[in-house]
Amino acid sequence: VDGVFCYDHLFPPGEPARASLSPFPLLARVSSLEPRLVVGPLVARIGHGSPAHLVAQVRALRDLAPGRVIAALGVGDEQARREMSAFGLTIPSKDQRLRDLGSVARALDVPVWIGGRSPTLVDLADELGAALNLWGASLDEVAGAVADREVTWSGVAPDPLDEWLDSLAERGVTWAVVISKETPEHLGAWCARR
Repeated sequence: VDGVFCYDHLFPPGEPARASLSPFPLLARVSSLEPRLVVGPLVARIGHGSPAHLVAQVRALRDLAPGRVIAALGVGDEQARREMSAFGLTIPSKDQRLRDLGSVARALDVPVWIGGRSPTLVDLADELGAALNLWGASLDEVAGAVADREVTWSGVAPDPLDEWLDSLAERGVTWAVVISKETPEHLGAWCARR
């Protein structure tokens, strides 16, 4: 295991009766307990708070874990809209979130991944020189995207995990952030044989 990433949700996906913790204190704690791991939000959502606050949180984490922070950023999806609506919060327009995403990414001095598939987000990732993070993408989607840029993959990994990770690696994916029932030892064994 090379890194630990935390989601940025107001409640766990599909469980609106439960609260979620902010990802940044959790990542700070993980970084202090495991000084070799890369840490980061996946994804920190633009529109969930002010852009300046998000930049400050990433920078604070960077100061605690120098050289070990990746900022995966996104503009939110339908799930994000449902969460914000459940709390009576408004979401800035998509155009505003895209502008803010670019501003936040440019303000950071850590590696940035842009989460999403839309042509606008792909173009923004390319403009920024950021990796494109594809949540739950098929192998065909990955192959189509990786030819022109760095691509990372995240999502619930299908079984068998080893074959899936091999397929992603063969297509040039630089990071795979997986939700899996496999143990860290199993993942470590896969990494050792690669």
